[in-house]
Amino acid sequence: MSGKLVRVGTVYIPVTDVERSAGWYADQLDAKVSYRDKDKAIVNFAGISFFLVKAAEGERSNFTDIHGEERFSLTFEVDGIEALEDLHAEFTDQGIRVGNIENRGHAGRNFVFSDPDGNRFDVWSELSPVYVRPNA
Repeated sequence: MSGKLVRVGTVYIPVTDVERSAGWYADQLDAKVSYRDKDKAIVNFAGISFFLVKAAEGERSNFTDIHGEERFSLTFEVDGIEALEDLHAEFTDQGIRVGNIENRGHAGRNFVFSDPDGNRFDVWSELSPVYVRPNA
């Protein structure tokens, strides 16, 4: 065993209504629902399994940074600024809560979007250099 972590396999996201959330992730983000019961659903997209877990009202995956800003805990990547702009427009047209496309002073651009429970996610226009496309 090398002792090194290889990949992220599962991310847990708190939700208030498992049925509604599973439907939203499937409809809005093209996730595939592979399991669902009254307390959780497993949705798969972006190469990761996301467990949508029924949580107490007000629970979110976000956190507050030292400057008092609410932050996301996960960034998705797309392949280039055009892909970012297209996704931003698509999410806007779908009525998903999205922030403006931002220049954060590093390579690429970003925007933030939220699910129905207020879990915030980031999207970045740069693919990580070590990313290997499936079936590439």
